[in-house]
Amino acid sequence: MDLDPSIREALAGVSTATLTTVLLKKGLRNVWMRGTRPIRPGQPRLVGRAFTLRFVPAREDLATPESWSSPISTRAAIEAMPEGCITVVDAMGVTDAGIFGDILCARMARRGIAALVTDGVVRDLAGVLGTGLPVWCSGAAAPPSVAGLTFVAWQQPIGCGGVAVFPDDVVVVDDDGAVLIPQALLAAVVEAAVEQERQEGWIMGEVEGGAALPGLYPPNAENKARYEAWKRGS
Repeated sequence: MDLDPSIREALAGVSTATLTTVLLKKGLRNVWMRGTRPIRPGQPRLVGRAFTLRFVPAREDLATPESWSSPISTRAAIEAMPEGCITVVDAMGVTDAGIFGDILCARMARRGIAALVTDGVVRDLAGVLGTGLPVWCSGAAAPPSVAGLTFVAWQQPIGCGGVAVFPDDVVVVDDDGAVLIPQALLAAVVEAAVEQERQEGWIMGEVEGGAALPGLYPPNAENKARYEAWKRGS
């Protein structure tokens, strides 16, 4: 399912920090994927639907180099990814086996995948960086995935960094990591998040002008009225 361009554009202007606050107000506390750090500074904020991949612990009869040629493989999964998706990989937090290397990331970049997000690590770090694919992960390790993991499926519910991720949920990534927006809450979250960003922009302007925080952040009734008047005039 494609993501509406207007929603993508709106979320591109909303930080993951704001999103976690908005989701907290809606009762969702566990939406930030632990261990998902940008592989390089300055990667753009990106928005996309989740395309999920799942690993389980390595089992010697299954986690072999021969498995890379199986119909159920990371190679096959990459060919099923739609353009513009954000690939979210459940690597169980394993940090001593790289799930993807430079060749797989190069293919993802070539196919127009927006980003790779995982609670695990990548390998061939210099090569991965050279592909230009934006990656959020826990670092790098030389051993291949089969040294510690068995790939089992794609487009199933997964856990990534302790967060439940379902196919077609929406993921936003920026310098603070990766945040999940449940598909069912998308419209309400977008509306609230855009408004919160606008209000916090106004508050920042007040702070830069010397205003004190009590009654301003969060705004009391007087400051809410001032903000609404500013909004009408802007």
